[in-house]
Amino acid sequence: MCPPRGAPVTGILHGMDCNGTTLENLSREECLRLVGQVPVGRIVYTRQALPAVELVNFALRDGDIIIRTDASGKLAAATRGAVVAFEADSVNGAAHAGWSVTVVGYSEAVTDAEEVRQLEQLGLIPWAPGKRDHFIRISPTIVNGRRLAAQRMTGECDATAV
Repeated sequence: MCPPRGAPVTGILHGMDCNGTTLENLSREECLRLVGQVPVGRIVYTRQALPAVELVNFALRDGDIIIRTDASGKLAAATRGAVVAFEADSVNGAAHAGWSVTVVGYSEAVTDAEEVRQLEQLGLIPWAPGKRDHFIRISPTIVNGRRLAAQRMTGECDATAV
């Protein structure tokens, strides 16, 4: 049963919250499955010693995130051999529900000619204008994700305190 409004809550509540939503931590496998369902994400990297975020379209290949960009661009230069973060999500504002996945890993330029030919077959068409013939691979080291889901209320809120 939910505590009265304003009452202190001890422990951690699991399961349904009093407003009818659940917050679920996702497994690595579920995170990567969800990431594979959306066309765009955000790459977070360091540019001139400051955090930078760019929206990119991408593909998922064998658990790695593949981005196609300009070889002489700032993104390619800044991510060469760097630790980066990648975030993808899906949100339903009306339902106050959605999911978010963050991947942290090393990025590297794909330089092997045979692998580049294979990546060209992925159908990853850059959305940005200009020549985009450079591939960046992000190999996930840390994968975290959470899903916020609205639940149907069938009576009183039932939460278990730990």
